[in-house]
Amino acid sequence: MFWITLVIGLAGTAVTLALAGRRVMFLYAIARSGQPDPERVLQVKRDKKGDVEGQVTEVLGQRKLLKWSVAGAAHAAVMWAFFLLATVYLEAAVALLFGLDKHIPGLQTWAPIGFVQDTIALACALGLAVFTAIRIKNSPKRIGRKSRFKGSHLSGAWITLFMIFNVIWTMFFFRGLERASGNLDYGKGAYFSYAVGHLFDGLSHDTLEVLESVGLLAHIAVALIFLVFVVHSKHLHIFLAPLNVMFKRRPDGLGAVQPMMSDGKPLDFEEADPDEDVFGRGKIEDFTWKGFLDMATCTECGRCQSQCPAWNTGKPLSPKMVILELRDHALAKAPYFTASEEQREKFTDEQKAAMQVDRALVADDGVIHPDVLWSCTNCGACVEQCPVDIEHIDHILDMRRFQVMIESSFPSEAGVMLKNLENKGNPWGMSETKRLDWISELDFEVEVVDDKLSEDTEYLFWVGCAGALEDRAKKTTKAVAELLHIAGVKFAVLGPMEACTGDPARRLGMEFVFQMLVQQNVETLNDAGAKKIVATCPHCFNTLANEYPQLGGTYEVVHHTQLLAHLVEEGRLTPVAPIEENITYHDPCFLGRHNKVYKQPRDIMATVPGVKTKEMHRHKDRGFCCGAGGARMWMEERIGKRINTERVDEALATDPDTVSTACPFCLVMLGDAINEKKNEGAAKETLEVVDVSQLLIRSIKGEGTAPAKEPVAAE
Repeated sequence: MFWITLVIGLAGTAVTLALAGRRVMFLYAIARSGQPDPERVLQVKRDKKGDVEGQVTEVLGQRKLLKWSVAGAAHAAVMWAFFLLATVYLEAAVALLFGLDKHIPGLQTWAPIGFVQDTIALACALGLAVFTAIRIKNSPKRIGRKSRFKGSHLSGAWITLFMIFNVIWTMFFFRGLERASGNLDYGKGAYFSYAVGHLFDGLSHDTLEVLESVGLLAHIAVALIFLVFVVHSKHLHIFLAPLNVMFKRRPDGLGAVQPMMSDGKPLDFEEADPDEDVFGRGKIEDFTWKGFLDMATCTECGRCQSQCPAWNTGKPLSPKMVILELRDHALAKAPYFTASEEQREKFTDEQKAAMQVDRALVADDGVIHPDVLWSCTNCGACVEQCPVDIEHIDHILDMRRFQVMIESSFPSEAGVMLKNLENKGNPWGMSETKRLDWISELDFEVEVVDDKLSEDTEYLFWVGCAGALEDRAKKTTKAVAELLHIAGVKFAVLGPMEACTGDPARRLGMEFVFQMLVQQNVETLNDAGAKKIVATCPHCFNTLANEYPQLGGTYEVVHHTQLLAHLVEEGRLTPVAPIEENITYHDPCFLGRHNKVYKQPRDIMATVPGVKTKEMHRHKDRGFCCGAGGARMWMEERIGKRINTERVDEALATDPDTVSTACPFCLVMLGDAINEKKNEGAAKETLEVVDVSQLLIRSIKGEGTAPAKEPVAAE
């Protein structure tokens, strides 16, 4: 019986390794064909601590998934079963190669090991039951578009659950027979296996030997079949997730946009040739090896989709489906783009059609529909929630870059914005002289940089286009200027010398205009001797702090809420007048998710007497976008429900007297939606949107509000 079992086991293993190996080599050829991305490798080499922390917290610790409580705990149980039950397969290998009664000294005789193995296997079985319930409850057939599984390959998920279940029951079947035949040396440590063994009491030795061999082969066969299935399915993430986490952008794939690269080098627009260099992503072959790794790692869990503001308001963008459609296209076209020129000439027209050789990457009938591409607000919810650290925004922006810079294909309204940036240095096309109009409304002098900052100037106040030119945002600018003046912080502004940071151009995909504006601003800032910058706009803050260093502009940049919270903490700003209002705070995406500034705005509001805060159900890292990011501020929203309307509906559910935020774009978008609600009679006439700095200055200047009095009944 031993030899029969050995031959069957080894033959099955050899066939499995051949099939799985062939698939792995195919996938490796795809990755190798991708554009180089040397910074990913260099990043890992220079950041060993970050690499280890990422594996410990994201992979082993399941940090992101555990935020989803029940589902996260179930996944953690299944994942740890994958690791720990590898010891059971080691035991199975020993039994196959050396005999059913052979054991590894120490490993297969220590009761605590048997206890851990049985316990994690039972926890895994419970996890499978939870997954089954979740998938039934959230089935797309049952709840439609609201299901985060809509668009996923559902049959593969059910097969996976079935295969993992087979691993568990064959393990207990085999180990129960081991116990019955006296070959399980864990004793009662392997308590469940020990209990299963009682089912076989009374069977003859020969019968037990045959059944034990069958159980061993069944347990091994399940693993071998599962391996072949895994490398052909989305569950390849079992092996690829640690790699994807290792090579993600530090710290979490958000913040800065990646610079345009061609053949692994930054693209020089003065020498670039569109026929030879890679401008964004115009075809699947243009993606980097990390892009292909992202595609292969996707678990199809749909958490990105469930959090996406575009998807939640009826638009065609699903971050999950972008990755899946790119992956499916890459797999279809891979035999062509990984082949040699000689091999390509031998493909027939029918074969090329099947491989989607001539299919456009972005087009009405392409892999990605233009409406999908232009619905993205760059809010980062997808990247934040992805448990395997896929960088959806990078891929969307790279496809936008090709559409804008090579195809000249983008929403017409955005073209007006680009022309204004080129000609006037701001998205609205207003005169640069208007950048100082807000100063005339202050009762103190503000230093305007003429040449260089004075030596005692502590901060350069980057006002931003909205802060200088948009009436509602100017209120924030004046409030911050007054607060800095009261706190004794010496600051200066650039005035007409300031130009847009370039964020709208870059997020649209027009890298050339972005770099033009950066070069202009960096020269201005360096000539002025700027070292420390405070900005009220999270988009300016993010761009100056995280993206300007890519082009030689390195400064210490803070958001105004960070600076104001610090000044309050130091006692240099003291709120005194109570503001008796119910306030809900909206997290700006580029301040919160992109830069992890959640605490300071809330700290400021907490110091204002009388303020009662209530969070919207989506807040902090799950906050919902206002709809203005990703250059959407300058594009019409024609599909589905307006994102700002959806967000205001959430705000109104808290019954606020005031909605606060810390971004001029959010201020405008939420304000517009609230005005619409007032016209419909769905919002209080007194409801307004203000920056947290406006709340602070009101309290400091004694302009608080008294609690509303109850109406007195007539006698």
